[in-house]
Amino acid sequence: MPVTSTMHPAVGEAFLKRDRAGRALAADSERIALACRELAARFRRGGKLIVFGNGGCGTDAAHITVEFMHPVIVGKKALPAMALNNDSATVTGVSNREGLAETFAHQVRQWADPADMALGISRDGRCENVLRALETARELGLLTLALLGGDGGAIARRGVADHLLTAASDDPAVVKEIHVTQYHVLWELVHVLFEQPGLIGEEAAG
Repeated sequence: MPVTSTMHPAVGEAFLKRDRAGRALAADSERIALACRELAARFRRGGKLIVFGNGGCGTDAAHITVEFMHPVIVGKKALPAMALNNDSATVTGVSNREGLAETFAHQVRQWADPADMALGISRDGRCENVLRALETARELGLLTLALLGGDGGAIARRGVADHLLTAASDDPAVVKEIHVTQYHVLWELVHVLFEQPGLIGEEAAG
């Protein structure tokens, strides 16, 4: 006998909460497209993408980086990206000497150029080291983006990101799933815009 939502409410809710978050993501298409346009403009000016996050969000940062650096679609141009959490020696060294809150901000100060982009990932928006890195990136003139969940937490409230892309869920698993879709869409549309510079407006390229 198949397991259906009529057998247990949890079955239906498991799918419904993903449906709600997915529909909210689709409704956010204009915001995502604008972020992609600005990312493409920065890449065309020679900027690189600097990504960071903790734990599972750190694996997302690594995933984003490899998607840009080694595109899975043959013929797509590799675009420069780096994940700050990949270097465990630097992460632990900075954390030990300067504290966990400075883990990513310290690296941003060393690696970033004003033409670059910084993308911080936090499922609840309450990661102090992601917040500090975005603050530092903004001070240095980088384009800043944040992938968040729930109400966006302190990262949303402090206004440290030029583009806030928030998964409409408080469930960490659903947030993770929406984040994966968000950054796959980012990658796809950035390439479309990068390859067709006429689609990038003066305000994005300036």
